[in-house]
Amino acid sequence: MLILRALEARTRERVRAEVYDYYAGAAGDERTMAENAEAWQRVWLRPRALVDVGAVDPAVTLLGHRLAAPVLLAPIAAQRMLHPDGELASARAAAAAGSLYCLSTRATADLAEVALAADEVGAPARWFQLYVHDDRDRTTEVLRRVREHGYSQVVVTVDVPVPGRRERELGHGPVALPDGVEMASHLGRGEGVAAKPMIGGWDATLAWADLAWIREASGLDVIVKGVLTAEDALLAIDHGASAVVVSNHGGRQLDGTLPTAVALREVAAAVAGRIPVLVDGGVRSGSDVVRALALGATAVLVGRPYAWGLAAGGPEGHGGEAGVREVLDALIDDTARALALVGATRCADVGAEHVRLRGWD
Repeated sequence: MLILRALEARTRERVRAEVYDYYAGAAGDERTMAENAEAWQRVWLRPRALVDVGAVDPAVTLLGHRLAAPVLLAPIAAQRMLHPDGELASARAAAAAGSLYCLSTRATADLAEVALAADEVGAPARWFQLYVHDDRDRTTEVLRRVREHGYSQVVVTVDVPVPGRRERELGHGPVALPDGVEMASHLGRGEGVAAKPMIGGWDATLAWADLAWIREASGLDVIVKGVLTAEDALLAIDHGASAVVVSNHGGRQLDGTLPTAVALREVAAAVAGRIPVLVDGGVRSGSDVVRALALGATAVLVGRPYAWGLAAGGPEGHGGEAGVREVLDALIDDTARALALVGATRCADVGAEHVRLRGWD
């Protein structure tokens, strides 16, 4: 959508170069990031005519929570680099739009602050994205607080055993945080870190059996984020995952991996409806959301689009909650419009018959 491209351009003008490059950049030659978006355009839509679409409802129920549309906010790190309200603004915007926000481990707001902000607006649910620290006792303490502050799911990111080579990020080194901003420890105390650390420091020994430990330590169900193959989707089910997210980390880990639209079809076929399948990467319109539904997704997550809204969106272009809400509202409205134009009144009405793959094997 043009609005998203305009917001990115405005963000690039407004923020420091190293901040823009951190969010806009990806691994290697950045081909996977580009192909994530390109792959959705290789899915042709097959509209059905003369279907009564006088009342279109894009709402979905996901893991027991009713959402206004199948569009969620993905975890993004250090959001106070983009706007002083950072993660608090994103959580409020998601709640106000009837969507769901996933807080990053690498946040600039403590999980308790974010929970309070979301509850003030009446969030249907909130998730916590987990990187497992080398010190597992530390992670156990974080998970205890996640449960205490009302998060409903732990989203375990499994595609960062080692950091990807992100050329733009490496070129700048650690990025200084705004005055008075620190990286959250999620332990109820600050860490005194005045710069956003380079990615790393997570437990490279993490294995499938550890999902049981995470579930026990948190007392919550676990979503596995970073699945690109049928084999891993089935292992996630075998180890008790409540959902999987088809993701290649926005192209930020291993350049040359499957675009998520391509991987989604394989994963959804293997899962066969046993648990929800979500997808992120390159989703930039309501038509992309409908394409994802047709390929087997229950919902999508967006990342960079709302980062640009947080930095530069809203009626006055000042970003914050209004900027994130502008992006969410645009995507939700466009999803409803795309549903009507393919001849569906509900997300559940969309199936494989609504798409044709262009040039896929």
